[in-house]
This record gives sequence, C-alpha cells and structure tokens, in this order.
Amino acid sequence: MLPRTQRTEARGSRILGIGVYRPRRVVGNDEAADRTGRTAEWIVRRTGILERRYASPDETVAGMAVDAATKALADAGVTAAEIDMVLVASMSDLRQSPGPAPEVAHRIGSRAAAMDLNAACAGFSYGIGLAASMVRDGTARHVLLIGSERMTDIVDPHDPGAAFLFADGAGAVVIGPAPAGEEGIGPVVWGSDGGRGELIAHDATWTQYRDTPGAAWPAMRMAGPEVFRWAIEDMPETARKAAAAAGVALDDLDAFVPHQANLRIIDTLAERLELPPDVAVGRDVVHSGNTSSASIPLAVSRLRELGAVGGGATALFIGFGAGLTWAAQVVTLP
Repeated sequence: MLPRTQRTEARGSRILGIGVYRPRRVVGNDEAADRTGRTAEWIVRRTGILERRYASPDETVAGMAVDAATKALADAGVTAAEIDMVLVASMSDLRQSPGPAPEVAHRIGSRAAAMDLNAACAGFSYGIGLAASMVRDGTARHVLLIGSERMTDIVDPHDPGAAFLFADGAGAVVIGPAPAGEEGIGPVVWGSDGGRGELIAHDATWTQYRDTPGAAWPAMRMAGPEVFRWAIEDMPETARKAAAAAGVALDDLDAFVPHQANLRIIDTLAERLELPPDVAVGRDVVHSGNTSSASIPLAVSRLRELGAVGGGATALFIGFGAGLTWAAQVVTLP
C-alpha cells in the first residue's frame, strides 16, 4: 500500500462547462439526395434529417476540437493551464500518428497529458467515464474531453445507405471536481460486441488499399436495418441500467440525450423507455446529421440554446456504434 502522503481522498466529479463547433457549410437534403440516388423526401422520412454540416479543408479534426475546447474552457471558467488531461474521441482523423490530442493540447496552450480514444459513436460517453474516474481518484483535477469528427472523410459520398446520414462537427466538456458530498456524473454502464463488428466497418484495410492497384478508397459501410434493430432492441436496457446505477428514476430525468444516429432511433428509444413528455429529448440530428462522437455534446448544446435545459438539469447520455460499442451514464448538466 502507498504511504498516506501519496494517496488521495475520493471525491466527486461533474461537468463544469461545454462548447461546440459547427462547420460553416450547411448541406441540405437535395444535395445529399443527388449524390446517393435517394430523394430529399425519402431522407426525411427515413432519418428525420433536414440538413447537416460538412467541414471545409481548413476545418480539421484537431482544429474543430480546439474551437470547441476553447468555448468549453470559457464556459467552465477554467484556464488551459489548469487542465491535467486532454482526451480526444474521434474515429475519423486520417493521420494515424500522432493523434490529434497532443496537437489540441498544444494549440490551447497546455502541456497536459493527452490521449486519443476511438470507441466510434460511443466515444464521448466512454470519455466521460474515463474522465470522471480520473477526477474521482485524484489522477487529474480537470479533464478536457472533446469529440471531434470529419465523418465525410471516411464515408463514400455516393453510398445510398450511409452518405446522407453522416456529417462533421465537434463538442467538448470540461470535467472537474464536485463539491463535497455531491456527484455530478453517475457510474458508466458500457460494453462491446466484437462479434458483430462487421455491421459498421470499413470495407477494406489500409494495407489492402496500399497493395491492391486500382483499389477504391476504404470507406465505412453500415448495415442499416441490422444496426437499427440492435439499437432499439438492446440500448433501452443499457439506458435503464445507467439510470439505476445512478439511483435516478427515468421519470425524474430532465433530459435524454442519446447518440444522434437518426431521428427514428432516437424517438423509438424515448418511446421504449416510456419517458414522460416533459423530459427534453436531444434531436439535434435534424440539423447536424450523425456526427459520431461529437453528437452528444452538440445535442446538449442545442437543448441549452433552445432553453429546454438549464444548469443543474439531470440528463441521461447513451452512445452506441461501431465495434459494436456502447456506454451510458447519468450526468448533471452545467
């Protein structure tokens, strides 16, 4: 056992601030439909999406993360010098090494520890679980967590099964200590099923692309109907377990913010959880599309902008996606 002077007392954790970045370019359904052979009406009917944001060449994974992080720090009233860990959740950064986290730390003026995390669309909820644990055990006092994605880089723009869904953006939170006797982030309930990894996966490896003359750029493909069934059948139980682990009844939630996969999944999850009508449900997918690890903070920010939630609101987050991976927790919003 470590000497007493080298141990830290257990403490609580909470989200202190949030910030987001939405790319400048807005893409409507007519443009998305032209490339995929769908119609604008079909896209709305099947996904609920009206528009999404596509990043320009200068809006990189790291650059969008920096913008969102800067806003989150300001919202939290925390300086970059006070950050002990920078976590960047992303599945779409094409530079394999180094990952974006150290660059993000450098660009905000921090020499904190920095680490990249890829749990696909569950990455943000995974990151909250990790960050909260670091704060609770004293490894870090403040953790900056960012989900940042350029999904348009890894999806075939002509894919009739996925191209109209995915989009770009970033969202960040600062996680720090909670006042004595309080806890602002509940236990994480998470898991994976690598046996079904092919449901959302690239159609080729980088090695195959390199070694096969004339090979197409590897693109992420999705078995849409199978993913839909998995999400609506399995994720309600994960959400219930997260609420129970936090000691919160679903009726007592102020907000439900699932990964913004598509509106049909979001509404079906809310229905199967039998949430009361006064629970605000994140539906940012309508205007932002599916931004993978960035989707939950973007949806929270939208709810704040609309006045649907305020500081101190109790929210249930759940992320799910490629891997297959999933994670959920109850949090108190800043």
